[in-house]
Amino acid sequence: MSARHSPIAPDDPRTSAYSDAEVVELLRELHAAGQQLGILWGSATTLAGRVDGRILIDFGNAPVSTALNLLRLLRGAATEGPAWDS
Repeated sequence: MSARHSPIAPDDPRTSAYSDAEVVELLRELHAAGQQLGILWGSATTLAGRVDGRILIDFGNAPVSTALNLLRLLRGAATEGPAWDS
């Protein structure tokens, strides 16, 4: 992975700046992008609370960085094709 595509760490200070509404919109985009590639999950919400001021996403209580990293992968797969063999 190049530095340009390095994963966002859960404790990255930039993730603290996301509001609940922004995270909900990220989840909508993540769901839509994943659906196109056959990645489905029942529900993902921001009702899981916060840790160290960072919003948790309830699909395994993942930090916002997980959603951002998934979106980056899905966006790349949509434009460049999947980075893996199925």
